[in-house]
Amino acid sequence: MSLSVAVAGASGYAGGELLRLLAAHPEFEVTTVTANQNAGQPLIAVQPHLRSLAHLVLQPTDAATLAGHDVVFLALPHGKSGEVTAALPADTIVIDCGADHRLESEADWAAFYGGEYFGAWTYGLPELLTATGTQRDVLRGATRIAVPGCNVTAITLALAPGIQAGVILADDLVSVLAVGPSGAGKSLKTELLASELMGSASAYQVGGVHRHNPEIKQNLETAGGVDVSISFTPVLVPMSRGILATSTAKLAPGATESQVRTAWETAYADEPFVHVLPAGRFPRTADTLGANTALIGIAVDEAAGRVVVVSAIDNLVKGTAGAAIQSANIALGFAETTGLSVDGVAP
Repeated sequence: MSLSVAVAGASGYAGGELLRLLAAHPEFEVTTVTANQNAGQPLIAVQPHLRSLAHLVLQPTDAATLAGHDVVFLALPHGKSGEVTAALPADTIVIDCGADHRLESEADWAAFYGGEYFGAWTYGLPELLTATGTQRDVLRGATRIAVPGCNVTAITLALAPGIQAGVILADDLVSVLAVGPSGAGKSLKTELLASELMGSASAYQVGGVHRHNPEIKQNLETAGGVDVSISFTPVLVPMSRGILATSTAKLAPGATESQVRTAWETAYADEPFVHVLPAGRFPRTADTLGANTALIGIAVDEAAGRVVVVSAIDNLVKGTAGAAIQSANIALGFAETTGLSVDGVAP
């Protein structure tokens, strides 16, 4: 018997991607979709690509509407999830794709987000390396799950294996990301208009002010990083979805190129969704389009004494909705890959 599912924020990009993936999931049945301004409209009016869910009508986003489902997925702006989740029954499995429950430090929340701090939930990045294994170990049986930020996923998966293996140092990390505008949501903003984006690339939230900074540091410390320091710069580029992160770190004294490659290949050898490419190969965002994969290429810059890691993900799948469903699968005891594909869409 399928589990009943509600998706809050179903009119947005993340909500739409959740629904696209959930529609093909054999264990879930989407019975309720909610929105704010679009409440009362047919789902198909705002997500015309979701033909199999054309029978659904957007309901208001409130606890009363969401209660009574087996699983609730939230795709809401920061500050909104916490308001709703506090009133949901304890036995409801809730997966939050927003930021409200990611940070363990209330001080970090105050510094980068502000407003009420709602507390940290079980973190939904199964492949995150920990002192005792991976994050999936604590996801089993979880009823409250916080999905990582998309930029965070791209950088964490790129750097954590080297930090844990001791082949790179954590005190001088640099990452520059090419990011598609769907990560900013559907809100109308001048800088996201096609006439502003096409034929251009522009950095944003430069100089350590991006809200994903403390989350990246939190993850790399979980992986064993000491004195973690990262300079992270996202760059908006004219592709609708995708992240290509180029991350570099100082090569640890005495570490060899062979040891570097072994660190990543060992960490991800059994991971269904994180794939390390052969030496000399580097990923493209196009190769992850629509898939729950993270592709990683590695090089050692001997002259600079740095390791270069290039990671690619679809920000709406592995960066958001796919990670949410992957984490839900683990929490519920389903096969981790259920309803998720490693195959992208090309061209």
